[in-house]
Amino acid sequence: MTGRAPALARKALWRIVFALTGGLRVHGTAALPSGPCVIVANHRSHADTAALLAAIPARRRPAVAAAADYWFRGGARPRICRALCAAFPVRRAGGGSADLAAAARLLAAGRDVIVFPEGTRSRDGRTADFHRGAARLAAAAGVALVPVGLSGTRALLPPGGSGLSPRRAAVIVRFGTPINVLELLGTAAVIDATVQARAQASALVTD
Repeated sequence: MTGRAPALARKALWRIVFALTGGLRVHGTAALPSGPCVIVANHRSHADTAALLAAIPARRRPAVAAAADYWFRGGARPRICRALCAAFPVRRAGGGSADLAAAARLLAAGRDVIVFPEGTRSRDGRTADFHRGAARLAAAAGVALVPVGLSGTRALLPPGGSGLSPRRAAVIVRFGTPINVLELLGTAAVIDATVQARAQASALVTD
């Protein structure tokens, strides 16, 4: 399911969930580029993906890079992950860069790609260093890198908690200023973009 209708259904579903669990506030979507982009965010909860899917306009048909070893191990989980989150697998133990590079076809089809560049959820709430794959993907595809700060998701669904019994907490999604990796000078452009993206995402977090 890659069209706009599934994206609308996902957005509506997660909007309802957040309405029932404390509310969702979204800031800065007007700054999103007219074309597709790579969206990078801090990662503190499994609720992060749902928050972004609820916040991003459905016409952008976002797809989510998800850990292959956790979400795509077999059974029903991969099907559920694809249906509810438009997720695709990215390996964390070798091969992840190639998996992300293949996501360029999603960008070429006009879809946003969501990446959590820390690679895993933060256990202490602090934003760890970002890996460079997302910036490298943006540069290769010629699209912007858009930082996002997520707040409240850790309180709603902390690491180690049961996804079947989330707490009540307001979630805030703040979109930052797009970074054009190709406009950065020198061979360190991907590194610079990654550092800038992490700095912006961290500054946009309010809790």
